Formats: sequence, structure tokens, C-alpha cells
Amino acid sequence: MSLLENLDHIDRAIFLALNGDGGPWLDQLMWYSSKMLFWTPVYLLLIWSLFQKLQRRQFWIALGGLAVLLFMTDFVVVHTIKNVVMRPRPGYNAELEGLIHFVKDGNGNFYKGGRFGYFSNHASNYSGVVAYFILWMRPMRKWLLMLLFSWVLLIVYSRIYLGVHYPGDILSGIIYGTSMAVFIHWILNRIISQKNQVA
Repeated sequence: MSLLENLDHIDRAIFLALNGDGGPWLDQLMWYSSKMLFWTPVYLLLIWSLFQKLQRRQFWIALGGLAVLLFMTDFVVVHTIKNVVMRPRPGYNAELEGLIHFVKDGNGNFYKGGRFGYFSNHASNYSGVVAYFILWMRPMRKWLLMLLFSWVLLIVYSRIYLGVHYPGDILSGIIYGTSMAVFIHWILNRIISQKNQVA
């Protein structure tokens, strides 16, 4: 068995251990935790916090960087990486048939997501946004950091609970999203520094 096959085997085993039926209330919690619109107040609060913290020019630069970040962690992942890697989601793996707990959508159908799942754009989106926010808002209180990390953890776990992502999809998404946030923040900081030197 090759290294990749071993990793895939471990990934599936961890997925099956974490995916399970927690009852109707947990199904609903995880379902709505995966919905972007459900978290709109949180996004607005984060943007408002940036507006309060940064100078106006810095705020607009940071907001533009956030748009670029979301493009990289959402559009690029969905339309490029997933279609290149083409790793089927758990629900499309015949070997796991009958072993996965799925949750029904609003139409009464079991939600399985699109065919390909590597890697999770939910993980890349939310981890990227939180990392980006933390970088601009430093220093931050520990309780707020823990709250943000818990928020990301809830969302990424919901993707495993719903049966649409392996842990490896999640981990890769977190690494990618966080890396993009650090890179974009670094570039924008250099731009701001150069403009301040000129001024």
C-alpha cells in the first residue's frame, strides 16, 4: 500500500469516527452552521470592527484585500482546484455506502454536496477570513481569539457531520485559507508602508 493510499485509509477512518447521527437537534445545528447567510451578522460585525480599528485608507485597503481573499478561497477552490484534483466526496464513494450519516435538505433529499470535495471551500473561506481579521486586529483579547477559533471549528466540523467532506479536505482547506490570508495581509502591509514613506 502506497503512502497516499495509507493517508486515504486514515482519512476515511477518521471521517467515519466523526460522522454520526446526533439526533434531529444536532442535524439542524450542523445544517445551519454550514449556511453562509446564517452567519451574516458575524461578517458584518467583523467588518464593523475593522472599520473602528483602522484608519479610513487602511480600512478600504483591508476590505479590498478581503474581497481578493474570498475570491481565492471560494471561486478558485470551487472552479479550479476541485475540478483538477477530482476527489469524490464521501457520499459518492461506493465503499462507504450505508456507513455515512446524511442530513435531509429543504426538499427532503439527503444532502451530499457536489461530486468533488477536495478541498473544502468552507474551511478555506472561514479560516482565511478569521486569520485575515486577526492579522489586522492584533493584539486581540484571548477570549475573542477562542471565540473565533470555536466558530471556525464548528463550521468545519459541520461539513464532516453532514457527510460531505473528509478531515483531509478540511485540513487542506484550513492550510490554504490561512496561507492566503497571511500572504494577502503581507502584501497590503507593504503597500501601506510604502505609501506612508512617500507621504
